Amino acid sequence: VQFVESGGGLVQPGGSLRLSCTASGFTFWRYGMSWYRQAPGKERELVISISLSGTNTVYADSVKGRFTISRDNTKNTIYLQMNSLKPEDTAVFYCNRFPATDYWGQGTQVTVSS
Repeated sequence: VQFVESGGGLVQPGGSLRLSCTASGFTFWRYGMSWYRQAPGKERELVISISLSGTNTVYADSVKGRFTISRDNTKNTIYLQMNSLKPEDTAVFYCNRFPATDYWGQGTQVTVSS
């Protein structure tokens, strides 16, 4: 099982970013998927998940209405569209299955700062 995240970077408050995560080592379309994040000095937290049918479930109240998860089963890839970014969104973002496995990728750093 492997996850490779990409798309992070430095963005100004109010800006947008789209993260990608390509998964391998399992039958992708059979599993729900999710995005987690770990802010400096904090534990990793579950942000949002997507079901087999594409239903989004948001777990972090602070991102409601701003973050959307989607999936492309033909590419074994999920995406995280992040809009109206805030400095408190600064974190390393990770993807995983939902529920999560014990395998984690390297993550992608998102920094929101002016």
